[in-house]
Amino acid sequence: MFKKTLAVASIISTTFISGCASIVSEDVYPVAINSTPTASKFVIRNEAGQTIHQGSTPETVTLNAGNGYFSGADYTITFSREGYNDLTVNLESSVDGWYWGNILFGGLIGMLIVDPATGAMYKLPTEVNSDLSQNANQLSIRTLDTVAPNDLPKLVKLN
Repeated sequence: MFKKTLAVASIISTTFISGCASIVSEDVYPVAINSTPTASKFVIRNEAGQTIHQGSTPETVTLNAGNGYFSGADYTITFSREGYNDLTVNLESSVDGWYWGNILFGGLIGMLIVDPATGAMYKLPTEVNSDLSQNANQLSIRTLDTVAPNDLPKLVKLN
């Protein structure tokens, strides 16, 4: 009888001490960073402007979903590549659906303390895709046979 009571008490206390999202979900997420064209450089910065990661596409990075008590983490990712315009995109966290499971399983402790403190109440997108546009004002070296006929009168002889 004592063993059954102990087992039931353990299950109940575990349920009420831990949060639902912290059990089922994560507080860090792998995020795939992709771009067109590939091999573009990128820099990830947090809300304070601190550089979190630098790399080149494609790459998968691990980022924290939370940024303190009841605060989700948001990031900016700046892509760059020679001959292309820089592009900055926002990566924003959102409330994880498992957080609402605290109503049934985690109780007030999970909803108000555990999940908000661990960051498990937030999630991040699984991937970021960006399309860089070519810089129209770039210098290119060409031979005369590759220049369009309507551009020939615009050429200036240097030597």
